[in-house]
Amino acid sequence: MAELFLKSPTANPKERSREENPKVEGKSEHKRERIIKNSRGTRIVRSLRVCGELQLQMNLLDRAIKMVAELDEPVEMNYVRKHAMEQAATLGVDIREAATRVFSNASGSYSSNISLAVENSSWNDEKQLQDMYLSRKSFAFDSDAPGAGMAEKKQVFEMALMTAEVTFQNLDSSEISLTDVSHYFDSDPTNLVQSLRKDKKKPSAYIADTTTANAQVRSLSETVRLDARTKLLNPKWYEGMMSSGYEGVREIEKRLTNTVGWSATSGQVDNWVYEEANTTFIKDEEMLNRLMNTNPNSFRKMIQTFLEANGRGYWETSEDNIEKLKDLYSQVEDKIEGIDR
Repeated sequence: MAELFLKSPTANPKERSREENPKVEGKSEHKRERIIKNSRGTRIVRSLRVCGELQLQMNLLDRAIKMVAELDEPVEMNYVRKHAMEQAATLGVDIREAATRVFSNASGSYSSNISLAVENSSWNDEKQLQDMYLSRKSFAFDSDAPGAGMAEKKQVFEMALMTAEVTFQNLDSSEISLTDVSHYFDSDPTNLVQSLRKDKKKPSAYIADTTTANAQVRSLSETVRLDARTKLLNPKWYEGMMSSGYEGVREIEKRLTNTVGWSATSGQVDNWVYEEANTTFIKDEEMLNRLMNTNPNSFRKMIQTFLEANGRGYWETSEDNIEKLKDLYSQVEDKIEGIDR
């Protein structure tokens, strides 16, 4: 946990007792205030937490945060304690429960299901997606009850997110980026945090690219722009997909759908991304016909996604573009149904 000022009990984990506590630096050993991050276990953590060693690590994180929250220190030097005390008073719980900051899905559960809602266009508004995130991701690791399973602590989770100022994810594969798969936006709470904050301020959102030796941290909006330029809007990429035939069109459609997912969870997709995608895949008559003839079902989903992006306010464009998309939707429907007009 960043900035807690913790010391590992021993350098060699083989020599460390499983029950040994982390140690906390005293005020004289550090010069900055203690801050905290809320940790949300990813899918891989959810899959591996049955492993005793991983469960131990999660419990150590939880124990460390609670130790810092209980330190007898001025709150201006210990924001962990400050927020935990405020949340304990509001919720009527003890400070250790209020200091819970390590959350994930319930045992046997997977993802927030936001990706499924976006993929199937089966959501009414962003509030519905945010409620899904809260209900699915509010299960806590609790070092005070080891082996008891994941307990739902939705109110604690909400209050912890209310004080968040930054959201953060990392890329760990050069082959899989933000729009290649849906789980990145499925795990993103940027708009959720904004909705929970009293001042309604959008948190800063960052992505760490650790796929090379020269790791970089970029803003989420910058990373989305980079991803659009290197994948969805890159002629070498989409022509490579088109050479794969039916499945290639589906891959293009998937990137467009995942881009809408980022709009829904973070609002960090620039208007030009949709506009240039429309120019590339819809305004170009030759490309349009290739897409329609190669995989009419995925092309229909692309048209639907463009219309949805406009209808939800993520893409502002001309009425001519919207009318063309509506006409195309009817044409591709007829093609799929075998209707010759």
